[in-house]
Amino acid sequence: MKTALKYISVLVLLVGFVSCQKNSRPNYQYMPNMYQPVGYEAYQESDAFSNGVEAQLPAEGTIPRGDFLPFDYENTTEGYDLAKAELKSPLDSTQVDLENGKEMYEIYCAICHGKKGAGMGTLAKKELIIPGSYAAKDITTGSIYHTIYYGKNSMGSYANQLNENERWQVVAYVEKLKADLTK
Repeated sequence: MKTALKYISVLVLLVGFVSCQKNSRPNYQYMPNMYQPVGYEAYQESDAFSNGVEAQLPAEGTIPRGDFLPFDYENTTEGYDLAKAELKSPLDSTQVDLENGKEMYEIYCAICHGKKGAGMGTLAKKELIIPGSYAAKDITTGSIYHTIYYGKNSMGSYANQLNENERWQVVAYVEKLKADLTK
């Protein structure tokens, strides 16, 4: 008896809900833009921007996200000479990690320049390139960094392989190798 009473009460509730529905009157739509979005084309003209195009250039002087910072010296002979004369390392003696610099140097530089910087790397021994010894070169902190950043002669750029901190660590290690060679 109780089970039948439960079924009857549920049936009465369902009939009550269905009988109250009025199909002749539409439902209200609050915030219709959420239900019927306006489609935009990627590069269509728009009154929202001064030049009429949706895609905008970044604001002048902005820097993209990530480890990228602009390098103030151009990839020219004049830029190299200027970097050689005035560019100094931003790292102080507590931030220099020669072990990390050595590791990066052995990965990217030793194949040509040799592990001691004497210019006798694997490729130099096979006479594929002639990098020369650091002891014989007139290099400074700025010229080393500029060369790593842009490359020079047959050496390519390592700006994509090494981030800024790693480049400065390699510069410190190259300076150590040059000092060891000139002793």
